[in-house]
Order: sequence, then C-alpha cells, then structure tokens
Amino acid sequence: MSDKQKIRVGITQGDINGVGYEVILKALEDERMPEMCTPVIYGSAKIAGYYRKGAIANPLQLNQISNASEARDGQYNIINVIGEDVKVEPGIATAESGQAAFAALERAVADLRAGYIDVLVTAPINKHSIQSDTFHFPGHTEYLEASLADNGEKALMILCDPRTSLRVALVTGHLPLSNVAQGITKEAVEERIKEFDNSLRRDFGIHRPRIAVLALNPHSGENGLLGSEESEIIEPAIAECQNQRINCYGPYAADGFFGAGQFARFDGVLAMYHDQGLAPFKTIAMNSGVNFTAGLPYVRTSPDHGTAYDIAGRGTVSGDSMRQAIFQAIDIYRNRAVFDKAYSNPLRKQYIEKNKSDNVVLDLTNSEETE
Repeated sequence: MSDKQKIRVGITQGDINGVGYEVILKALEDERMPEMCTPVIYGSAKIAGYYRKGAIANPLQLNQISNASEARDGQYNIINVIGEDVKVEPGIATAESGQAAFAALERAVADLRAGYIDVLVTAPINKHSIQSDTFHFPGHTEYLEASLADNGEKALMILCDPRTSLRVALVTGHLPLSNVAQGITKEAVEERIKEFDNSLRRDFGIHRPRIAVLALNPHSGENGLLGSEESEIIEPAIAECQNQRINCYGPYAADGFFGAGQFARFDGVLAMYHDQGLAPFKTIAMNSGVNFTAGLPYVRTSPDHGTAYDIAGRGTVSGDSMRQAIFQAIDIYRNRAVFDKAYSNPLRKQYIEKNKSDNVVLDLTNSEETE
C-alpha cells in the first residue's frame, strides 16, 4: 500500500442466503467509511443489488472491478467471483450458497497474500454448507491458519468489543465439548497465554496487559473435588508465564468472574473452551462484538454473529457488528505498523551497576524488557 493510498479492506460476501450482504451494505452506509478505507467486496454485484433494495434507505453505488488493484479510493468496489446464474434463497442453507461463500473467501485470501488488499473482513458462513473437497475445516479460523501461516504460526481466536474493551481469547476453539478436556494441556494453556499477551501488545497497543485465566471446572475445581485440571495444568502454566514477566492471573471460576464484572479489571480474558468464553461475551457485546484472528501475519476480523437465516432478506438485521469489524481491522493494522516500527531497531539497554564505580556500564542488549 502506498503512503497516499487508503487501507484496502477486502470484504467477503459470506453465505449468500444469510445476512452477509445486508450487514455489509449497512456497515458501508456509515459516512466515515470512504474516508477511512477503500472497501473491496468479493462476491456478486447482482446479488448485492438484490439485497440492496431492502437493506438500506440510500442504495450504495458499487464500482465493479476485475481485480483488487483496480479499486478506487472513495468508492465501494466489488469483484464478481461467482456467475450470475447462482440462485439466491434467503434463509435456506444450500450447497450452492456454500460454494459461493468459499469462492469469495479463496479469492480474497489470495489477494491478501499478494498484497492487493491490506486486511480481510469476512461475512458469516454456514460451516456445514461450505464443506467440500477444498474446504474441510471447522470454520474460518482453521482455514486461515492453514492458508496464511507461513512459518508455522498458530491462529488465536479473540472476541473483542470496542465499546466495553472486553477481549476474550480461547485455548480450544471449534472442538466438540467431549474433546475439550484432552485439549487442555499445560503446554497449550501456556502457549495461548503468551500468544494473547503478544497480541494485546502488538495488535491492541497495550504496553503491559493484564490477563485473567479462567478455570475449566465449576468453582475452579473446588480444590480437586470437581476436577484436577486447575492444580495440575492451569496453575503451573500461569506460574511459568508469570516467571517470564507476563501479567496473568487465575484460574477464576467462569460464572462468578463474569457475573461479578471482574472482567472489567483486565485487558484480556483467556477461556478454556468456545462456549465458556463466547456465551458471556455475546451476552455483553452481541451487537458490537468482533471476531479477530490473531497470531497470523495478516489481519482478519468478522462480525460476531452467524448467518441469521431466520431474519435474512428482511432488512431488519443490524450492521453494527460488521461496521465494528471493519473499524477494528483498520485499527489493528495501524497498531501493528506502529508497534513494528517502534521495535524494529530498539535502543541498547544500559544501566549503572550498583556497588560499582560510576564508570562501569553494563550493556544488556539481549534483554527483552524495556521498562
């Protein structure tokens, strides 16, 4: 991206029978949008036109382009990635809608890797309909990890709410509940704490983040009565990270933690499994929540809701979560640029050793701490 060019935001259409186009169009209706970025929609101008009639009061003019390199600043650009004969059936999950969702995602990811777009924002997909020989993942997060991790990076799902500053990360993601316990290991918890700490610093601009770690079992295991994972796995992982000067605390019983509002005291909350973190998060931040895929070389966000088939095509869905997803992607992209520039050539750390002559200076070039 050149210095004069706005941030190019690639937006995938998601499931064409869900609320994807409606939330995209409503989000782009915000008058601040063309001033902050150059939107590039991956989908179908025809289908966008179909939903545009009932989604917004003042229909947006879409600039049809063949490649993202042709995107114009100040306009709403769209690339046709599927044929015009694709059938739209609002509220119905079909194999055709799944194929259309993947076509948009595949093209956008290729353009993201090539540098034609700067960040990726994905509209909701149906995780069952999108399955095929080329897509065999539980969701966006796992697909993006396989497609965008150049050096073995691990994707970390973070749910964030710009309104309340609540951020929730997960140790295990799209995993059946019966398999969660075996996915909770000391190594996994420790790795996620470190990844979360790094993301809070680099992606959210928090210098010394405070992380709360939730327990796996009710009442934090009740001293082993309700489970031993807390004492044998989670507590040792927290202690190891604290030894590395990461501000992490816990484990906290999940029900009391959210019920008492303790999350407000922390910059991030690490949950052990999907619904443990997402159920309270969505209760608190449903309309403004954002799903961010951390840990990868590229920025990807999405609204924190699904296809909403029950209201698809009615024009009643809120575009707030998609709008926040776009704004959050822009903020994270900028935060990374600032962080990487600041740490690209750090000053050599020096100090005067105590009990020695004032002329003796120790050079601690390899020290990671800068405080």
